[in-house]
Formats: sequence, structure tokens, C-alpha cells
Amino acid sequence: MTAAEFEVLHEDEAERIIRWRFEVLSDAGYNWDEALQLAAHVEADLHIATGLLNRGCPSGTALRILL
Repeated sequence: MTAAEFEVLHEDEAERIIRWRFEVLSDAGYNWDEALQLAAHVEADLHIATGLLNRGCPSGTALRILL
């Protein structure tokens, strides 16, 4: 999802998406702060974010790559 697409969403839907992204990222292994940062950057691809951790990339490094 692009930032422009996210901007036109209804507030309830936008909140639901951020919460869902946070859960996915937390479950993948990002700590609370990292997951929150990535969840809020809707242009960050979740498949890439989780794939980096699955391949052994430290979460801090993954965060720097994605943001």
C-alpha cells in the first residue's frame, strides 16, 4: 500500500490496518518499538520485513533497510 492510498482510507480502516501490520511484525520477531515504527510506515513491505528476519537478519538492521 502506498502512503497516498493510505491517506484516503476512513480512520477506522486505517487504524485496523496499522494494528494488523503491528501484529504481523511483532509475531515475526520485531520488538514493540520496531514493529510500531514499521507498522506506521505503510509503504514498508511486510513480506520483505518478515523475510529479512526469517533469513537471519537482525531486526535493527532490517529496520534500517526498510526505512
